[in-house]
Amino acid sequence: MALELTDSNIKEVIATGQPVVVDFWATWCGPCRAMSPTIDALAQEYDGRVVIGKYNLDEENDFASDNKVMSLPTILFFKNGKRTDLRLAGSQSRDKIVEKIEALLAL
Repeated sequence: MALELTDSNIKEVIATGQPVVVDFWATWCGPCRAMSPTIDALAQEYDGRVVIGKYNLDEENDFASDNKVMSLPTILFFKNGKRTDLRLAGSQSRDKIVEKIEALLAL
């Protein structure tokens, strides 16, 4: 399962310096719900190497606003405590998400 990220814990998670993948989603977002099983599976697959979490915009929004998330789903990638240039917006295939995670690990 992906880690539940909130405005109260997300900055701490990113500050660890570990690679972090943040999936911004909402319950009303069909593509977000469709991608959810893939995100959860990747969280297990990359456990110990990458922190993969979900940030629910129905319940939180400060961090999303700070990072200019305008559409859902959006996935942002962080490493060494900072946001990288890697970003995915809209519904994505498992292969595309894996490609970006591998690029994150290579940074």
